[in-house]
Amino acid sequence: MIGALSVLAVVTARGGSRRVPGKNLREVGGRPLIAWTVAQSAASRFVDRLIVSTDDEEIMRVARVAGADVPFKRPVALARDDTPGIDPVLHALEQLPGFDIAVLLQPTSPLRAPEDIDACIERCARPGVEACVSVAPLAKPLAWTYHVAPDGKMTPLKEGPGGTEACVLNGAVYAARVPWLRESRAFVTAQTLAYKMPLERSLDIDTEEDFALLELVMKRRSGHGA
Repeated sequence: MIGALSVLAVVTARGGSRRVPGKNLREVGGRPLIAWTVAQSAASRFVDRLIVSTDDEEIMRVARVAGADVPFKRPVALARDDTPGIDPVLHALEQLPGFDIAVLLQPTSPLRAPEDIDACIERCARPGVEACVSVAPLAKPLAWTYHVAPDGKMTPLKEGPGGTEACVLNGAVYAARVPWLRESRAFVTAQTLAYKMPLERSLDIDTEEDFALLELVMKRRSGHGA
């Protein structure tokens, strides 16, 4: 809980994956990928209940071994390639009513810290705030970014208002108040606040190259790398 607000964390991990088959169960750093997110959520100061939403029996088993609650099996209709990411969260809230804040945690962000989860929840719990999501600074300056037309001509992106910083969603943490989330059916709207995470904790696993980079980062963290 945070104040009088109860918090449900939902780890979404479907069995199918187009680019990297079985990626949520891929072992990295000595444990399955999904286990990193389960451990981070379990270490949160504010999460009251942590569940895994999946359509896959093996992910259900591995998640339970890692310490997660798996109270239901996700319907196949909510585990397709084109299923909006918000739908499994709304489904979980239907199955488990009574929570004030919902947090979406994706297994593909294994480098986030429990403090990142708590920081988003803290911002979301402020009076007048409906949602907060994690972002990361752009790896390159926005001034280096262009639209490229079919004929190859380049048009620079416009800078934002003075005093603003260009950031990108990093997929690590999404938090929102439940009534607002049910109505908006999106974590990111004009009302959403940003929580900035450093690039070194913002790796989003989507390709084999991402897994190779993750292995390198984890080896360095453990003191076994160069």
